Amino acid sequence: MNLFIVDVFAQRKYAGNQLAVVIDHDRLPSETMQAIAAEMNFSETTFVAPDAESDGSHSVRFFTPARELAFAGHPILGTAWVVREHLLQERSDSVTLNLQVGKVAVAFEKSADELVTWFRAPAMTLGPGCDAERMAAALGLEASDFGATPIQQVAAGTSAMIVPLRSLAVLRRCCLNLDAYRPLLTAGFPPLVYVFCRETRDPNNHLSARFFFEAHGAREDPATGNGAAFLGEYLIAHRPFDAPPYALRIEQGHEVRRPSLVMLRAGHDGVFVGGTVLPVLDGRLL
Repeated sequence: MNLFIVDVFAQRKYAGNQLAVVIDHDRLPSETMQAIAAEMNFSETTFVAPDAESDGSHSVRFFTPARELAFAGHPILGTAWVVREHLLQERSDSVTLNLQVGKVAVAFEKSADELVTWFRAPAMTLGPGCDAERMAAALGLEASDFGATPIQQVAAGTSAMIVPLRSLAVLRRCCLNLDAYRPLLTAGFPPLVYVFCRETRDPNNHLSARFFFEAHGAREDPATGNGAAFLGEYLIAHRPFDAPPYALRIEQGHEVRRPSLVMLRAGHDGVFVGGTVLPVLDGRLL
């Protein structure tokens, strides 16, 4: 089977979020897909059917090293790029992926000297809120370290907690403690936490973010497309900026030495997440 590794949300190679894409010629069973994802040990590994369905879409499944996901952002962009470059007869301006959450359209937009890949997020729902004291214990923070808008769960197939922080210094020192998070898990909150603040390293960017998740222990994602999509829905609801639409540049990944840039558009016409995809490896899975 063909295997591709790409860096998503990367401004240069060996940055951004790594993704392994397997062309699933053999229609592997779920347990084999899960084993391969654990072998790759990236945030996600995707398995895409080589042949398009009757409507032209390509079926895709997403796996972390620990479990299957219904929706994830950088795998959408990276997989669509691989489909466009390696499975289509001719390059197209759009690709449709068939996911557990439904069909997701991905568009390719030429911007300056780079190709930006965009997906429109599926329908999302705002879930329950969480008080600052409980989240502070799980992140090693104080209640005063959080921003003015609420801590809230957002869902679309999978879900995450959106957590506003008051400064870049706070964002840099927070870390998910799974033992301390257990009471929140018992209360029904997912062990996926997207923290953000309005202070940035680069003055050309608008937000800084980090994303923590559980996969055989606590891990940190270099760049998180579904987290950015959840953030877009959250921003529309709570409006910490002026009224939407928003066009935002989100920096992420510096703490894990894989600097990333996630682009977000959010307004009445929907939530869109974009970034560049750079190829790293083209090989075969034995």
